[in-house]
Amino acid sequence: MVACARQARQKPMEERRKYPRTEINEPAFVSAGGSVMSCVVRNISFEGAAIDVANPAFVPAHFRLVMARDSSVRECSIAWIQRNRIGVSFVAAPQPRQPLQQPKESEEAGV
Repeated sequence: MVACARQARQKPMEERRKYPRTEINEPAFVSAGGSVMSCVVRNISFEGAAIDVANPAFVPAHFRLVMARDSSVRECSIAWIQRNRIGVSFVAAPQPRQPLQQPKESEEAGV
């Protein structure tokens, strides 16, 4: 009972983020140095996200987060780790997937 009374008197944790997070629970990939690891993006905002991975020990301090749905890429750095969840900060704006360019007819003909 004392613990419940103490919790009721505590102030709620102050939100320090500039941008609200949106819950998305979407599959994605952590990509760095030629290796790729699957993950799930639990929530995302303009400047960061929270991802779940099988083993955070294998995630480098800086990596690319590739969304499975649309292949968009974000450069990330780790802000915090709690068990299998990693908080990341985006270091650059999202990069849309680059479409494959078809060779021009003159290039196909060897001209």
